Amino acid sequence: MSERIEFRLSGSGGQGIITAGIILAEAGIFDGVYALQSQSYGPEARGGSSKAEVVISKEPIDYPKATVPNYLLCLTNESFNLYGLTADQKTVVIADSSVDTSKADREIVKAPILQTAHGELKPLVANIVALSFLVGFTGVVSRESVVAAVMGRIPKGTEALNQKAIDAGFRLADELKK
Repeated sequence: MSERIEFRLSGSGGQGIITAGIILAEAGIFDGVYALQSQSYGPEARGGSSKAEVVISKEPIDYPKATVPNYLLCLTNESFNLYGLTADQKTVVIADSSVDTSKADREIVKAPILQTAHGELKPLVANIVALSFLVGFTGVVSRESVVAAVMGRIPKGTEALNQKAIDAGFRLADELKK
């Protein structure tokens, strides 16, 4: 891992983007590195824009926001238009396969995150599929730490569903890297 890795996760309210950011930061802490998470969302509780930023570093973090994210996740067209079209060329942009990326002037990593959650599982675990995809794709934290962080945050009785979501996200990442 380089000294500082920045993530920006974006989507709409209700997709669990903020929770995914919190869990990613917590997984970093479980791995023994420094991690900070910040968030913002639109005025609507559900449906408005939502953004979480996570900074993970081997060294103490002097600024808690992502300045030039290494990785940007966009789960909606709105979030892609807001962040993806203007992302720095060094940023790896990851978009759900349903997102229209035709206006992009760069290569976009696309994955069927929402389709996997909605089709194989339940829409409420889309954030866990996305999170485990990011970890599997980037290797920024260990898979074991993500599993532990997820299991420590979810409601009792949802362990099996969330484990399936984790496995699905890792599978998507592994398939993409082949």
